[in-house]
Amino acid sequence: MRRVRDVDTSSSGGRLRQHYDLTRALTERLAGPLSAEDQTVQSMPDVSPTKWHRAHTTWFFETFLLQPLLSAYRPFHPAFGYLFNSYYEAVGRRHPRAARGQVTRPGVAEVADYRRHVDEAMATLLDRPLDDERADLVALGIHHEQQHQELLLMDIKHVLAQNPLRPAYDPQTSAVGSEVRKSGWIDHPGGLVSIGHAGGGFSFDNESPRHQVHLAPFAVADRPVTCGDWLEFVDDGGYRRPELWLSDGWALVQQEGWEAPLYWSATEAPGAWEVFTLGGSRPVELGEPVCHVSYHEADAFAHWAGCRLPTEAEWEAACPAGDGDPPDLLDLDRLHPGRPPGAGPGFLGGVWEWTSSAYAPYPGFRPAPGAVGEYNGKFMVNQYVLRGGSCVTPDGHVRPTYRNFFPAAARWAFSGLRLARDL
Repeated sequence: MRRVRDVDTSSSGGRLRQHYDLTRALTERLAGPLSAEDQTVQSMPDVSPTKWHRAHTTWFFETFLLQPLLSAYRPFHPAFGYLFNSYYEAVGRRHPRAARGQVTRPGVAEVADYRRHVDEAMATLLDRPLDDERADLVALGIHHEQQHQELLLMDIKHVLAQNPLRPAYDPQTSAVGSEVRKSGWIDHPGGLVSIGHAGGGFSFDNESPRHQVHLAPFAVADRPVTCGDWLEFVDDGGYRRPELWLSDGWALVQQEGWEAPLYWSATEAPGAWEVFTLGGSRPVELGEPVCHVSYHEADAFAHWAGCRLPTEAEWEAACPAGDGDPPDLLDLDRLHPGRPPGAGPGFLGGVWEWTSSAYAPYPGFRPAPGAVGEYNGKFMVNQYVLRGGSCVTPDGHVRPTYRNFFPAAARWAFSGLRLARDL
């Protein structure tokens, strides 16, 4: 098992330097199996090329730490601030997101030089005493890079899936064969509960302020919906029954020809499906969590099952307090959801789980001052919250209060669902 261990981003200078180095090395390790051609392709506007992820995470440290704090620092290239800014309007103009795949230069070797240039300067910065505010900014940069490590794997999977040869990112990865077991229910009495980050460790700004929510009694399933469950939905005409779908979802089914989750394809054997993974194509495993479904598909399945999706407050209230170190996070030997036998149901890892909650600010939320305040707050519209993390989320990056978010039509994330019902 090539599991990447927890990243402790405490403000201690030595630990911060160590975890900066580990995080930066992991990004290069994830890019290692990819050719220069692989790293340049952009398969849709939501996907970014691998080399862009490598450069953008470097730009973050250069822009928000090195240029303001090291008087002797000189930017690696005057155009990189334009090419590798993602969405920070306060910092300056930026290259259009949908055109990132058209940038063939700089190449992967020059991006590697850029990373080395910034890493050397960051070593100088991290050898100095940092106040809490600056140490927190370094920690934010580390967690930002961890987000892009997951995005790198999501995006290259989409890129490789467009190739008719269906090449594997890493053919050495192996499936875990998840146990097929009947779903049970976890009852919750409801009442007044507190949700949001309580402090004492890193969190993103959208996880705060901690606040109280009143919940009616409810239950959530003790495991995510599996591929076997989903096949029943498919066989019962789930993608052909408009009464199950939200209007926008049904329009997408018709427009895009959806018949199954993304990366599933029917085989010649009746009723048999295979799935494209980062390790290549293989038969669908009935016991593993279904993955790469949109909010619309998750909502339609819940209606078909006579249930609903949980709210994010219900999800967080039901998440066991001891579920903080799950076995199904980033493991370079697998890179596919499938909790090892005997590991228990778990709420964290495997697949991100759609909730029915719109991505909106918590009561009292205020974006941070300056450009870093654009990190989360400006996206709080037209998206839904997902909870729990996935099999490509780096260890130490996720927690029960973590709020991921995507548009309702998004399918390329490692997204699944867990059912809920009223009591």
